Amino acid sequence: MPKPLSTLTREQASKIKWLLTDVDDTLTWEGKLPAKTLLALDKLNAAGVKIVPVTGACAGWCDQIARLWPVHGVIGENGAFWMQKNTRGFLTNTLYPMAKMRSRQHELMNDLNALLKDYPDIGFADDQAFRFCDVAINLSQDREPIDEAICQELLDSIRQLRVDGEVVNAALSSIHLNVWVGHHSKRFTAEHYLLENAQNGIIQLDEVAYVGDSLNDESMFTWLSNTVGVKNIEPVLDKLAVKPAYIATRNGGYGFAELAEVILQAKETRLAIVPDRKVAR
Repeated sequence: MPKPLSTLTREQASKIKWLLTDVDDTLTWEGKLPAKTLLALDKLNAAGVKIVPVTGACAGWCDQIARLWPVHGVIGENGAFWMQKNTRGFLTNTLYPMAKMRSRQHELMNDLNALLKDYPDIGFADDQAFRFCDVAINLSQDREPIDEAICQELLDSIRQLRVDGEVVNAALSSIHLNVWVGHHSKRFTAEHYLLENAQNGIIQLDEVAYVGDSLNDESMFTWLSNTVGVKNIEPVLDKLAVKPAYIATRNGGYGFAELAEVILQAKETRLAIVPDRKVAR
């Protein structure tokens, strides 16, 4: 089981240069972005920590986040693309040509529309029109949550579909069932992002951390050692083959702010110690 976040050592926390994070119910809570979370993002950014949301959220939301939030960039739709605003302008990097993603998405929508005829109470996410690649089925966003057994039934059925002869991917988040065609994932694209943006293309994994709350975060928990679940991950812990290494005491964005404070305090301590050593020499 995950250890308390309080057991993350100052040495580990002080090394963190890249903080990758889920968005829904990890940065947000109860459908809102807490002011405390936004302040934590701003403080981390000012301290030199590069923050990269890695989310199933649509391209429309990712565009807004990349342009307005204090983040290094955003990976969206479970790895279909990333967006960055920097000195070169506003950049969108897609793993597949846009026309190919759109064509597959259209075919997938047709298949899912046929499947959902057996589930008249279930529809697509309100932001579906703003997605480049995936199709999001709404399970609990601004509606009564769908029964867990039905969610699993849908997930199993969708994974039997094929588009262009390729397996259809599906992952449960805290609010949606995200469906896409392609070999990308949160982890796959996060690795590519870091390789392209890290100094000299070299990644030190002990300098990278991830925080999440849901089943679709498991690939990130498997990849990295510095992983944190916010408290609201507890109901799904038993379903995760690989769990986060640590768990916060608070839910959603408040748990993220808790992690941010641990990182910031560790970095302040390290900065306070280093000058003393120089003087002693």
